[in-house]
Amino acid sequence: MKLEVKNLGKKFKGFIAVNNINFHINEGQTLGVLGPNGCGKTTTIGMLLGLIKPSNGEILIDEKNFESLNREKILSNFNFASPYVELPKKLTVKENLEIYGRLYGVENLEKRIREITYDLNLGLFINKKTGELSSGQKNRVSLAKSLINKPKILFLDEPTASLDPDIGDFVRKYIEEYKSKNKISILLASHNMSEVERLCDKVIMMKEGKIVDRGTCQSLIEKHGRNNLEDTFLKIARNKNELE
Repeated sequence: MKLEVKNLGKKFKGFIAVNNINFHINEGQTLGVLGPNGCGKTTTIGMLLGLIKPSNGEILIDEKNFESLNREKILSNFNFASPYVELPKKLTVKENLEIYGRLYGVENLEKRIREITYDLNLGLFINKKTGELSSGQKNRVSLAKSLINKPKILFLDEPTASLDPDIGDFVRKYIEEYKSKNKISILLASHNMSEVERLCDKVIMMKEGKIVDRGTCQSLIEKHGRNNLEDTFLKIARNKNELE
């Protein structure tokens, strides 16, 4: 499933949060979205998920306008994971997965929960209340929730935040293998530059609501004469005159 945005923008009472951005994610690709806090990443994801109404522009799914399609059917092919959006704390991990599975109309839900529990090593705390979990465990549960419906387009916001290096590597490897096997499209927002270099086919860099540069990680590093993506990101973020 291909996702494309054309001249997408959002204003809040005169403040331009997202300013006429354009990008696309082909089926089976991962696009990294980089930028400092307040650059428009979260607002962009909100528009793509149908949670925020754009002020202008188009969102296209397989070259068809999002607004003209069956909203419920399209959104059933999306999902989202973020450590900053908490699941109900008083429910167990299994209860959370059951509820979200029902919301997405997942067939053979118990089987799917068993699969995702095994894949992400949730077994030791599957019956614990979510509020009792460590931050790293909560991240893995959030990722499990985001994959419960086998989405065709997945939005990931800092998927390995708060994870120790070993579990973080496990999650990145799982995302790589899952994407390869299922040919899904992924939009990844992350401040972990090594993670972006590992997972993303291409990246866009946002600043003050605009896309100020784009390309593969290596092409951006070479273009800006830096040794790695983190140094490249810092150069762009700190340069007031940096434009695409």
